[in-house]
Amino acid sequence: MPPRFAFERRRGQRDPIVKLIIEPADGVGPLLAAIKSAKKRVEIAIFRFDRTDVEMALKAAAERGVKVNVLIAFANRGGEQRLRKLELRCLDAGIIVARTSNDLSRYHGKYILIDRRVLYMLSFNFTHLDIDHSRGFGIATTHANWVREAARLFRADCTRSKYEPKIETFVVSPANSRKALDTFLKKAKTELLIYDPKISDKGMLRTLQGRAKAGVEIKVIGSVARGAQFDVRKLTGNRLHTRTIIRDRRLAFIGSQSLRAAELDSRRELGLIVQDAKVIKALIDTFESDWAGANARKTPAPSKEPEAPAAEQAAVTVKEAEKAVQVLTKELDPLAVSVKKAVRKAVAKAGEDVLRDTDVKDTMKKVVKRAVKDAVKEAVKEAVQDAKEAQDVKEAKSQPGS
Repeated sequence: MPPRFAFERRRGQRDPIVKLIIEPADGVGPLLAAIKSAKKRVEIAIFRFDRTDVEMALKAAAERGVKVNVLIAFANRGGEQRLRKLELRCLDAGIIVARTSNDLSRYHGKYILIDRRVLYMLSFNFTHLDIDHSRGFGIATTHANWVREAARLFRADCTRSKYEPKIETFVVSPANSRKALDTFLKKAKTELLIYDPKISDKGMLRTLQGRAKAGVEIKVIGSVARGAQFDVRKLTGNRLHTRTIIRDRRLAFIGSQSLRAAELDSRRELGLIVQDAKVIKALIDTFESDWAGANARKTPAPSKEPEAPAAEQAAVTVKEAEKAVQVLTKELDPLAVSVKKAVRKAVAKAGEDVLRDTDVKDTMKKVVKRAVKDAVKEAVKEAVQDAKEAQDVKEAKSQPGS
């Protein structure tokens, strides 16, 4: 394990260890080292996942006798098929798989427990885009109460049972995050430094405006839904994928929940409120560096290339559509074979007389159409998500400092 993330206690040391992961600088190394260090158990909650290196580390842990449990979200935007495939690969490798309930709109928390001794709470997903090209933070800690709470949360979400947090600094949506974060903001005396992609919750905006009126200096890297009485700037050099609030240079919240109603009230999100001096200093240094970069950001010059005539654009669109239809037709051939096999199997079980029943035939047609429609819809979603992530990576690489 990299020295900065070693968790061997020194003789006489009593205070829990709290360390900060900074992305993209630290990369995937701390996570791979953590999984490799596991002796008895690994528990990991996943929302998005495309890291082959992390998957191989989990499989290697299972092969050496470590009990590996993965909790996979029931859905994410455009990537459900990937999650289901991940489940199957994990099962094939002897990894215990659980799927979250669908009672909340999203299960967006990302964390790893190692031997029920070390907790890795992450604001970023297990993806190349988040780890390699985005500003993100994580907390690695031996804090016994946080480790215990994370284990309770993991068990509750695996068994789809109710979870009630017992610690105010262990911030879980929708259980206690609104109250905990509102209180956290209201206690600011001099300064709030905030990373947040989209602050839009009305209650949180009122609280921030109230602090600004009371003389608290507020700086936001990200965006705010409405006009604000404080500075708001856009991150440059990296994509923004963290929710972090530094209060009075003494405490900080790091988590997966933005100050948005959905993430406070109807999604599973996880964060921690920390006061470790070294962690706070590293967060402040990173924020100030990002803020200075945002301050020096130049607006890109408009493109000098003339816009293509409408007729030419329409021709391109038609050609792209025709190409897409050809590809889709080719890709559907195996699906047609699968449908035929399924129909033959159903007829073999029910008897040929079933095909003489008009109602049954109509119902079968509807079922097949719906299955094909759902499959195509999911494939389109996944393709759009792939294209979006590829574009995000391209843009992140093209920006200075990425």
